[in-house]
Amino acid sequence: MIKVKNYFSSNFKLGVLGGGQLGKMLLTETHKFDIYTVILDASANAPCAQICNEFHQGDLLDFETVYNFGKKVDLLTIEIEHVNIDALLKLEKEGLAIYPQPTVIQTIQHKGKQKDFFVENNIPTSPHKRFSSLKELKNETLSFPFVWKSSQFGYDGTGVKIIRNLNDLYSLADTDCIIEELIPFKNELAVIVARNKEGKIKTYPVVEMEFHPEANQVEYVICPARVSDEVAQKARTLALKVAESFKHIGLLAVELFQTEDDEILVNEVAPRTHNSGHFSIEASYTNQFEQHLRSILNLPLGNTESKVAGIMVNLVGEEGFTGEVVYENMEEILKMDGVTPHIYGKKLTRPFRKMGHVTVVNNNISEARKIAEKVKNTIRVISK
Repeated sequence: MIKVKNYFSSNFKLGVLGGGQLGKMLLTETHKFDIYTVILDASANAPCAQICNEFHQGDLLDFETVYNFGKKVDLLTIEIEHVNIDALLKLEKEGLAIYPQPTVIQTIQHKGKQKDFFVENNIPTSPHKRFSSLKELKNETLSFPFVWKSSQFGYDGTGVKIIRNLNDLYSLADTDCIIEELIPFKNELAVIVARNKEGKIKTYPVVEMEFHPEANQVEYVICPARVSDEVAQKARTLALKVAESFKHIGLLAVELFQTEDDEILVNEVAPRTHNSGHFSIEASYTNQFEQHLRSILNLPLGNTESKVAGIMVNLVGEEGFTGEVVYENMEEILKMDGVTPHIYGKKLTRPFRKMGHVTVVNNNISEARKIAEKVKNTIRVISK
């Protein structure tokens, strides 16, 4: 075990690629430990900009920008996987500690490579095919319906579409992509796995995700998932297998399908803190952001169990509103027991943009779900 004092000193600098809401929530935990933080983000108005120790503006996909940033820090991590891998590989070769490892990010940031990895490691997932262009896809003999995914740069439901007929093909971007068999499923589940440099590993409880039908974006994350113990154990076992296959250091969010016959398939993974773990800030003994720090600093992993049932409600920009954000009826949700809002600090809203989340905690998961619905129907994210 590396001694704690190496990290909790004024000489140690933790670099983070990305300064969005995940970075902002990570900084809350670095403040607890008084860790010096250095952030790189493309936007001068990034949520992290005003609360980190040192902020640099720059393109996360530019080799020189990422490489030069890495030379300023003692350990480098990410809050978004869309980063320049060649720069990270060179920095790692020169001795910089980077977690999750660049090769892990490289595989996961490309959905085609990620799916191939699952197949190569006997990880159950939906059948898929890879295509380099829309033309190549159109020349394929296709069986409808299927799921189309852009191989890179998708997020929050963008870059993912269900294709039901030939006409739907005309709405697709001409890009490297994959198609997947459309799996009938009962539930979308997720498990966050923490793994440190020593290989110590822990999983958070299985959560259930409810999605917006149009935006393909998570509306609610429910912990614990309303599934049988047998299904929950299958999900955690599979998530552990995925993590052990990657041998990542840090957090790995594993998104899963529970099929109609209660089999568990991996949908996709993210090598970082994740929307499906936000409930942990209020509901868990160790939240996912502190756990990420513990993992990458090779510290003892914290208790991942829940203190209480928790539901996360996503706050996204309402349709029909674009501009300077207004959070309407905030006072009303603050009157509700067990409700905690988290506002991400983004000044401008647009339809379906993630602007914050609300955690609802309660000893009774059914009651928490009712309150979450009330929160969703009360607060509005609109513009002036």
